[in-house]
Amino acid sequence: MKLYPINAGNFKLDGGAMFGVVPKSLWQRTNPADSNNMIDIAARCLLIEDGNRLILIDTGMGDKQSDKFFGYYYLWGNDSIDASLKKYGFHRDDITDVFMTHLHFDHCGGSIQWNKDKTGYEPAFKNAAFWSNENHWQWAIKPNKREKASFLTENIIPMEESGHLKFVDLPSDKVLKNSPLGFDIFFADGHTEKQMIPLIKYKDKTIAFMADLLPTVGHLPIPFVMGYDTRPLLTLDEKDVFLNMAADNSFYLFLEHDAHHEIITVQHTEKGVRFKEKLTLNDL
Repeated sequence: MKLYPINAGNFKLDGGAMFGVVPKSLWQRTNPADSNNMIDIAARCLLIEDGNRLILIDTGMGDKQSDKFFGYYYLWGNDSIDASLKKYGFHRDDITDVFMTHLHFDHCGGSIQWNKDKTGYEPAFKNAAFWSNENHWQWAIKPNKREKASFLTENIIPMEESGHLKFVDLPSDKVLKNSPLGFDIFFADGHTEKQMIPLIKYKDKTIAFMADLLPTVGHLPIPFVMGYDTRPLLTLDEKDVFLNMAADNSFYLFLEHDAHHEIITVQHTEKGVRFKEKLTLNDL
């Protein structure tokens, strides 16, 4: 097995929204804001090469939305899925599976693209299966008013229409063992219903793709929860459970949204689970 970081692009989000009720005087120590109160955010995906399978975890925003839409997110840098794949000798047509941690637009928008004539939509990875879970899928296609702006129909329905949509089973507890993708999955409901956190065995290590359970290093303290989370009190409990498990078992946390930290490890301290070391996949 080989793992590759795939950067689908960079953008900015409001620091207050990213840290909820936490005062700026605290969160700006790890996530400095610009004059518009915006902080750097990445859409760092993960490519797993495992035998004949090429599994891409999340796909970023994509590029089919309007200039007005992207204007809200202050895109920066030159990273893209295609450039990142090419760097490692791959093309999007090589991808066999696209695993989506959840269906918010910044995690799945790149899964669907305009067709050639821009008259409709088609899969951006024509040879891939698209993986979600049934509970989250229903949550996304019948969105609550809080999340409606994050679940975009054009990102979601074309997956089903393509005939390539598949669901993983739901676990009896929080972790699905031996999923069809070859890795375990931790399920978390605080950010959105049945968000999936892949736990990948790699070189005798466990790589956890953190998605929005831990967006950045700055979110390590348990109360530092995003304003975007639908059930913030549940996020507190889920973070507490997961971060203690990560510290106990020496997990390597792959950060999707931290523009400046690819992987971190954590440790137990008097203040709770905290940052230990900054790494990249190349370091492993």
